[in-house]
Amino acid sequence: MAAPRKLPSLPRRRNSRHAGPVPVIGLEAEFTLYVDDIKRLPEDVFGTAQSFVRQKMLPRRGRSFQLPVGGAVYFDTGVIEVATPIIEIEPGCAVRAGRTLWEQIEFIRGELDVWEQAHGQKVRLEGFSTHYNVSVPVECGLSPARLGHAARMLTYLLHPPVMLLAANRLSTGIGVRPRGNRLEVTADFTPDPDLMIATASLITGIIPTVLAWERHSVAEMQRRGFPIIAGFKPCKHTSRKGFLARHFCFPRNPFTADINAPDWRLTDGRHCSLRQIALEIAHPFRDAIRAVTDDAAYNHVFEVLTGRARSLLDFDTRPPRYEDAGHHIQWNRRTHRTLPRSRYERVIHRVLTHEPIRIGTALYEPERMIGWHAVAFRHRQTGRRRTFTLDELAARIYADA
Repeated sequence: MAAPRKLPSLPRRRNSRHAGPVPVIGLEAEFTLYVDDIKRLPEDVFGTAQSFVRQKMLPRRGRSFQLPVGGAVYFDTGVIEVATPIIEIEPGCAVRAGRTLWEQIEFIRGELDVWEQAHGQKVRLEGFSTHYNVSVPVECGLSPARLGHAARMLTYLLHPPVMLLAANRLSTGIGVRPRGNRLEVTADFTPDPDLMIATASLITGIIPTVLAWERHSVAEMQRRGFPIIAGFKPCKHTSRKGFLARHFCFPRNPFTADINAPDWRLTDGRHCSLRQIALEIAHPFRDAIRAVTDDAAYNHVFEVLTGRARSLLDFDTRPPRYEDAGHHIQWNRRTHRTLPRSRYERVIHRVLTHEPIRIGTALYEPERMIGWHAVAFRHRQTGRRRTFTLDELAARIYADA
């Protein structure tokens, strides 16, 4: 394989309120609900998430709520979905995002435990999917059409390493969807925090780097020397716009194949294993991956891709932890829980205390989240509503500190 050019690390962002939108990431996880081992729609069982969360939650758009631990919860097409707040792309952000998502899962599971005792019914959350969202930097200047081209090319580029880091024997696809000002990578839920953080590290490192390329096409991938499986062609995503590397898009099902067997023919004529293909894709992005994570997660990415650590595809069957997510979370293999919170996380946690925030001489009380990047407040005396972005709140809070 021709050696791809070394890719630069992510640039450091300037701490300026006027520097433009800050590039961010966010993770989401979806769960199928089982009550007494019968699959149920969460809206039929609970109505809204506020019915099983004991603390009063800030409302968001529609029937979603801001969780007391910083993220959001809502019911979406028959599943319970939890999401992190947006987290700035900076050193350690992939670790922060993975940690925060598992904190939301841990909180929801604890509230459901209390609901179980009160109602005398067993509640189980089966892992369904994880979505990895990365915002599109404004300076890339990508039109919707060009972003669609980038999503299609990223489907070719991302599916081999994401398969090894996030998929299991029952998985059926890895997808990339353009979502306005962000790209969303869809994969199966991963019941292991370390593997989920490794996946987030790889995706967050690769996508901003690739978006800065002048051209986004399969031909550009080939020009840069990246391996492509012969006969692979992505299909349309099953939900919304986007593309999927589905099991039937390949000459044979890669999710049930031996990931160490060098029996995949590439467009350059070579025969390689899925593990080797994944490593060849990830290796040129190693500096960009390192720039958004910590040493332990960075090492875990390449330990899995080189075979020094096990992929879930190394197991003959899907691990049973998928069937009952959140009851037993293995936090102990790393110290990522001690990583300082990002500025946005600290602002949101401050808002969720429901304590008023002083802006000038006025006191404002938080009322609701507006999307992911703003909070609506009420003036304590006049009742006038005012909306502040997270950037504005961070600047004001830290200026007053």
